[in-house]
Amino acid sequence: MTATDSPLSASWRFGLFAILAIVMIATRSNLITLGTHIGSLPDASWAVFFIAGFYLRGSVRWAFPALMALAVAIDYFVITRAGLSFWSHYCVSPAYWFLVPSYAALWFGGAWLRQRYAGIHTRELALLLGSVVVAASVCYLISNGSYYWLSDHWLAGSASPRSFAGWSKNLGDWYLSFVGMALVYVVVAAVLHVLTVQALRWLLAGAEGKQRR
Repeated sequence: MTATDSPLSASWRFGLFAILAIVMIATRSNLITLGTHIGSLPDASWAVFFIAGFYLRGSVRWAFPALMALAVAIDYFVITRAGLSFWSHYCVSPAYWFLVPSYAALWFGGAWLRQRYAGIHTRELALLLGSVVVAASVCYLISNGSYYWLSDHWLAGSASPRSFAGWSKNLGDWYLSFVGMALVYVVVAAVLHVLTVQALRWLLAGAEGKQRR
């Protein structure tokens, strides 16, 4: 990250990728718990892909597949660690592979924001909120819809068959939870971005002041 909108160096890109990967590992695998009564930190995967799209827009050819592979690896580890078969788990069905276009929507939402980013202004805040909500909504629509229509696991415990009315209710039941959590994580990342950019500006201004003396 730099104080300007110039492309990130390779070291910064790999560093940011490592940080995002660690965040996804910690939250997607429930490694970090907040206590017995609270449970684990919510999964930050949606926010990770959006943030990666913003910072690693020019590295989509390797960064996006790497994050996808990491997400699958984490799921495999969590499921098999519990003594279950990965391929027979209720989360793994033909719909599971729709995570690729779902997460791609988040990535390109972040990339779209990066193309229009011109610094820390009110305009950028509005673009940030709008792009997160739209990208997360598309992600939710694809992931929720594919699971509802393609997976048979949830039907075993359901008293009603698939229907558009049932899907609409399912969409509404979980929409705010998923999209809201992605928004919370991205806002936290935005605050860290602002603090880091300001700190870099102060450091650069201090270094320039010393050189002039």
